[in-house]
Amino acid sequence: MEKLTMTAPAGTPPLAAIRRSSEDVAGRKNLQLLIQLRWIAMGGQLATILLVHFGFGITLPLGQMLVVLFGLLLLNAVSLLRLKLPKSIGNTELFLSLLIDVATLTILLYLSGGATNPFVFLYLLQVILGAVLLKVWSTWVILITTTLCFAWLAWSGKPLSLPLDHSKGLFSLYIEGMIICFVLNGVLLVIFINRITRNRRQRDEHLAELRQRAAEEEHIVRMGLLASGAAHELGTPLATLSVILGDWRHMEPFKSDRDMAQEIGEMQTQVLRCKSIVSGILLSAGEARGESSEETTAREFLDDLVTEWRETRPVKDFIYRNDFGQDLSIVSDSALKQSIHNVLDNALEASPQWLRLDVHRDDDTLVISVTDRGPGFPPAMLESLGRPYQSSKGRSGSGLGLFLVMNVLRTLGGNLRARNLVQGGAVVMLSLPLSAVILEEE
Repeated sequence: MEKLTMTAPAGTPPLAAIRRSSEDVAGRKNLQLLIQLRWIAMGGQLATILLVHFGFGITLPLGQMLVVLFGLLLLNAVSLLRLKLPKSIGNTELFLSLLIDVATLTILLYLSGGATNPFVFLYLLQVILGAVLLKVWSTWVILITTTLCFAWLAWSGKPLSLPLDHSKGLFSLYIEGMIICFVLNGVLLVIFINRITRNRRQRDEHLAELRQRAAEEEHIVRMGLLASGAAHELGTPLATLSVILGDWRHMEPFKSDRDMAQEIGEMQTQVLRCKSIVSGILLSAGEARGESSEETTAREFLDDLVTEWRETRPVKDFIYRNDFGQDLSIVSDSALKQSIHNVLDNALEASPQWLRLDVHRDDDTLVISVTDRGPGFPPAMLESLGRPYQSSKGRSGSGLGLFLVMNVLRTLGGNLRARNLVQGGAVVMLSLPLSAVILEEE
């Protein structure tokens, strides 16, 4: 038994959920930055320990310090595995990572001179990173923790046996260590705060785009309610007109007048088209008027769509090429059908003399291209394609056609693109994943 169903995405997720997703992406990027910072810190600490121990001849507990660095290595390995898990990364995990970094830095400083070690000012790096990455309460905790660690090092740390040579200026080992610490702090802060700021800026831009999309979808809902109500109201008078025109065609005064009979036939065709549009509106809103989704094939759906459009439009030179390839069973979707009609109508209005529609299959994607020989799109409209009330017609209220098409395709997981041709005219391309309209078997 077969079930007529479309596997389109189940609507657009709520803005709050998308916001959480954006924050998770930013959290993952920030954790990656902490991992990179830790690699750099481990390399710098190892080089400094070896240089001081073997180069300057200052005795350090080398084995214990290497064990601490190995612990940082394991922490980074665990953090890399954590990035592969789907669970979101929030403030708590970043906070714990920074606390562990503070703890390891404190142990290394305790083993290498305590508060007299010039690299004690690396605590500032942890505080600043906390202020940028974490929530306010977490940053205060980091500040208090580093302050207590500093005080503990001053109380319990054992100073290294360094000569009191501060008067030598740049030739003093302590002054040289402070300069290295200052440069290291500055370089790391410039690099990583710039990256963190870029991550936040990208997140904010993404959220702004999502807010715009939510506003557009709210606009669509209002338009859909208006269109659905209008369709209900139009259904009865259109049915009445269809019956009256059918009676007129059999009445003697009109039947004997050939021109009148032809005009009545044309009127009846247009009334039937209006009824079809009303049915399509209601079907798209989930209120079928005695009609239901039908099983068809991709080729049949497109061929019937083009035939119906040609019969009801004054098109002159129209080229239709269907290179879909091997046919595929799909579900006939009225919203998609109306979207393609909208694109064809816009192209026909821009180019009444010539029009072309090409269909092909790109792997698992249906691609429909509509080409015209009109004036093309203004550059500003191409940049904001699919936004409401963006039109080159210059009429009040126009510019909703491509906006509706864009949102129908986006709901089905597709996309809409447009570009101007060098030789004149424009091409509008609709791409739709076939998974959105294929026929599922039960």
